[in-house]
Amino acid sequence: MTEGRFLSLEGGEGAGKSTQARALADALAARGVHAVITREPGGSAGAEAIRTLLMEGEATRWSAHSEALLFAAARADHVEKVIRPAMGAGNWVICDRFIDSTRAYQGVAGGLEDAAILALHAFGSRGLLPDRTFLLALPPEEGAARAATRDGAAADRFAARGEDFHVAVAGAFDRFAAHEPQRFRRIDATRPAEAVTAAILADLADWLP
Repeated sequence: MTEGRFLSLEGGEGAGKSTQARALADALAARGVHAVITREPGGSAGAEAIRTLLMEGEATRWSAHSEALLFAAARADHVEKVIRPAMGAGNWVICDRFIDSTRAYQGVAGGLEDAAILALHAFGSRGLLPDRTFLLALPPEEGAARAATRDGAAADRFAARGEDFHVAVAGAFDRFAAHEPQRFRRIDATRPAEAVTAAILADLADWLP
């Protein structure tokens, strides 16, 4: 059985995480590697129910503390029901957002301490971290423009927040990548989608058959 891997895609709104998750899974399949695509919040039945609570309604529906608790609960179910079983079966897991989004959105931008968020993660998900995290780096203003036009969809509670909030999120991701170079890989997401996928695959070359 091949070794399971856990990859996460992070970044602000409109960075192309969902697009890259699909492209990466297709590229891995062409190399004989089966990948499970999942997302946060969500990914399991219980976590998807919590996703509805988190993503719908007014921006002020939940406080940052309440959001952090809801994300931690959703993630605990997601890890237990989907991520760990998939990895245990030898599959790769590609997750559209994981713990670092909570650290950026509710932590840095929301005013919560990183240690508190990581403590919740240690309890709920036993501290699971991705083997490699790809930060799709995109200026917040470009991400907002992309997010405003994708699928014609209405903005969710997070995308609808102000410019200062999203600048803080982008800065948080940059700091995480700088402080954890062993896990993070920073990918320039201003390039065409195909070039972004190629950059991710090049960084995974040491793990690919």
